[in-house]
Formats: sequence, structure tokens, C-alpha cells
Amino acid sequence: MSISRRDLLAGGAGGLAWALAGTRGWAAGRALDTAYVNAIVWTGQGMPARSAIGVADGRIAAIGADAVKAASTGATRTIDLDGAFVMPGFIDCHTHFLIGSDLLTQPNLREAKSPQEFARIIGEAARTLKPGQWVQGGSWDAELWGGELPDRSWIDPVTPDTPVAVQRLDLHMLALNSLALKLAGIDRNTPEVPGGVIVRDKQGNPTGILKDAAMDLVKRAIPAPTEADREAAVRKGIAHGLSKGVTQVHTTELDWKTHDALRRLRAKGETDMRFYSFLPLQDWAKVKALVDAEGRGDDWLRWGGLKLQYDGSLGSRTAMFYQPYDDAPDTKGIPIHKRADVQQWTDAADAAGLQITIHAIGDKANDEALDIFAAAAAKNGPRDRRFRIEHAQHLAPAAIARFARQQVIASMQPYHAIDDGRWAIQRVGAERLKGTYAFKSLLDAGAKVAFGSDWPVAPLDPLTGVAAAVLRQTIDGTNPGGWLPEQKLTMAQALHAYTATNAYAGFQDDRIGRIAPGMLADFVVMDADLFAIDPAAIGGTKVLRTIVNGTERFHA
Repeated sequence: MSISRRDLLAGGAGGLAWALAGTRGWAAGRALDTAYVNAIVWTGQGMPARSAIGVADGRIAAIGADAVKAASTGATRTIDLDGAFVMPGFIDCHTHFLIGSDLLTQPNLREAKSPQEFARIIGEAARTLKPGQWVQGGSWDAELWGGELPDRSWIDPVTPDTPVAVQRLDLHMLALNSLALKLAGIDRNTPEVPGGVIVRDKQGNPTGILKDAAMDLVKRAIPAPTEADREAAVRKGIAHGLSKGVTQVHTTELDWKTHDALRRLRAKGETDMRFYSFLPLQDWAKVKALVDAEGRGDDWLRWGGLKLQYDGSLGSRTAMFYQPYDDAPDTKGIPIHKRADVQQWTDAADAAGLQITIHAIGDKANDEALDIFAAAAAKNGPRDRRFRIEHAQHLAPAAIARFARQQVIASMQPYHAIDDGRWAIQRVGAERLKGTYAFKSLLDAGAKVAFGSDWPVAPLDPLTGVAAAVLRQTIDGTNPGGWLPEQKLTMAQALHAYTATNAYAGFQDDRIGRIAPGMLADFVVMDADLFAIDPAAIGGTKVLRTIVNGTERFHA
């Protein structure tokens, strides 16, 4: 089969030129580079079984002890896995990878359980910085100390000369100190920002909390890291992901920073993990020009996907609902963009053959996103578009069937269910919870459910997500039988959502997501058979090896 570079890079809806029609023929007669023997293998279908895997030229060349033995030569490296569990590499279809990578070396406020601890951690971080540097990082969660939002007065005493801008764990709020507000030019006279909120006290003065689009006011004031800084951060993120068995991530970003850093690393041959880069929907014309000029990347770094944030988050009460929040009856959430603009961008991007995903959390936001997709499909005609909705968190009853009918992928994050489950009822009440993180209902309706982490909002650890989907036990221990247990998944369903469905969600189901002859050799080795252990023990399972493109990239 003759393949041009242009065909190889084209990717996208039509699949690569070397789609699986010829993969078994490719595998026939191949001498193996590496043979992994004595393993319990889950290929992505059926149940695990004792087997072996043969790898050649970065792809799966043989499955089964006999086939592997027949294809082995004196030059084949044989690795005895001693009964370890092998499955396709985890794909995380929703990350904020550069932000998460940065946080690996920034103060972590996730464990701050009081305003005092919040201030202490920030103060300690400030003392380690050079003059002019900002305290960033964060992942704070006000629910851990009763729900009161941070105030600049908490941290001003410990950061008199250091600007602070730390993120809530959902990335939809920033907490600033007075110096940061000053440097950003934010005061009582600053007008409100469309699609955002400047939280103010009774006198109209900013408290230091910025929500959604208002966060841009301070982000512009923070000195940008160098290209070298960003590349170093991504390298750390890659190593971290590989240690968790992650072989690919989708970077669902709203800017070009991650994409540009990844392109530089790819040019240097330093992307040991695979990436699918999403870029802002508003920039569809720029992305189309990139695709027209260079194709859609390669199997290490692909692009051609677009993302838009349509509403905010449940935690910040900016997710868009039909009815007011139970604990904030003066708001129904906020749209980040005008619907007419989103429709125009979607129509144009879809006509250009680009993949589109929309962030939607509230029931109204999800319905409107589905409406926007339906209108674009009707306007532009039938094709394999694989529209996605990121989060699909709170669904009106009729929306579940629409995901299946419209063939829209629900890109969801199971860890959020066990996190938000501690307090979501306070926000939206029991009735609206019936459509919350409706994993099983969506699958039963025939929709495709893809799983990710939303790292750093949640851990970049697929096993944590698998446990959340199977058990649905909230992290505070108050729901041992599962929160909304009717939405629990089987182990096979959860793993499929982290592998084959994610490959499908990225137009790569012809080459990753399963262990089969001709597929790219991306798989993970663990110390326990996930199908045989008590689901409560999933969190104790350890990743032993992560193989990407036939090369071991992590070894415990």
C-alpha cells in the first residue's frame, strides 16, 4: 500500500490512508521486536485471558502465545510479565494539560480545609519566590471549609509584596490579593465583564474573586512564562501521565499556548505521549488554514478539533440552568458567549470539516448546545462529524435520548460525580439531580460516553476515574453504596469509555484504543486484573509499565 505524507497527516473524519482494512496483512510474517509473554490480556473486547503480545515497528504484530512464538526470532526481546494485567493504554479525552503540568510545581490548595490553611499555604509559597513573581496554582475548594469564598483580606497580611492569583479547582474562579487587583487595574469602578463576574462586597469593592470571563482581566497582567518554561512543564506533565498509564490526552483548551508548546516538543521528538489538540472555536478559520497547509498532524500530535466554553461551572454557580439555583435564587448561571455567535462559528467550522466540542454543564446549556449542533448538521448535510459536548453534566430528561439520536458524544469526567456529589443537591435540588452524570442512562439510550479527567480539576489518574464510574462513592465517604447508584457502570463499560470510545471521539478508532494486529502498540501493564478484583481495590492498583508506540515509556 502506497501512502503519501499528505495522506498520513490528513487524519480527520475520513481516517488515515492505512485504516485497518490492511492491518492483518501488515502483521503477517513480521518478525517481532519485542514479545510480552505470560500476561492476562484484555484486548478491549470480551473478558481478559492469558495471552501474549508481539510488537513490531511500533504496532501490534501478534496476539496469543502461539502467534507470538511463531513470529519471534533470535533478535526478539522477550519480556515475561509474570501474570500481570495488560490492557489498551488509557486515553484521557479532557485535560487542561499545560495548566495541570504547571501545577505540579506550584502550591496545591486542594488540602486547605480552612481559611487559615488557605492563607498559610499561599504565604509559604510567596516566601519562595523572587521579587515580581506571582503565586499561582491553587485547586482550592471552598466547600471544604463551609462554602465561604476566599477574600483578599485572608491573604493580604502574608503577601504584602507578592501578587496572588490562585484558581478554584474547577478553573472557573480566581482568588486574588489586593496587590494582584491593583496590578490588574481592578477596583470598584471596573465595569462588569460579559460572561463573567467580579464579586464585590456591600460597598462595591472587589473581594478578590473573579469568575469565568472576568478572569481575563488579571491573566493579562501576569507575566507570561517563556517557551522554555512551558516546554519544561509539559515534559513533567508527560512523565506524570505515563506513570498513570495514560498514552494519549486530548487537550481541550481555549487558547493556543498548549498547542504551540506541543508543536515545539514534537519537532524535537520529545512527545512520548500522544496528543490531540483542540483549539478555540472562534479561531476556526486559522485552524482550517493550518489543516489546509499541513494536514492534521501525525499520530503523536494531531489537531483539527475546536472547543468553545458555553457556560460556567456548578461550583461557581455559573452553569446555565432553566431554573434558578436552589442556594442562589437570584441567578440561573451565565452564558459565556451569545448563542447567535456560537451558531455562526459552529456552522462555519463544521462546513470546513473540523471537529467541534462545546463545554456545557447546566441543563439549558446542554439543550442549547444540542440545538446548535442539530442546526449545523441540517445546514451542512450528512457526514461523520462526531460532535462532542464536554461534561454533559446536568441533563434535562429529553436530552439523554437526543445524544443518541444526534450522535453527539458525551465527553464526561467520572471523578466530578464523586466530588460534586458532596454538595450538588444544595445547588440544584433532588429533582434536577436525576439527570446528573447520567453515565448509564446515556449508554442505555445508545449514546457514546467518553471519559476523561479534566486535569487539574481532577487527578490525571484513569484508575481513580474508573473507580468513580463503577462505585460512585463520594470522596467524603457519605455514600458508600454510591451517589445516584442507578448510574453505576460495569468495569467493561468504564474501561471502554477510557479506551475505544475515546479513540472514536478523536477519530482514531482505526489505530488506537484496542489491542489487535495492526493497531499502534499502546498498552499499559498493571499489577492486578481489574475484572477479577473487588472494585473497592481499584485505587490500590499500580501501573507497572506504560508502552507507547511499542516503546516502554514508564517502568515502575
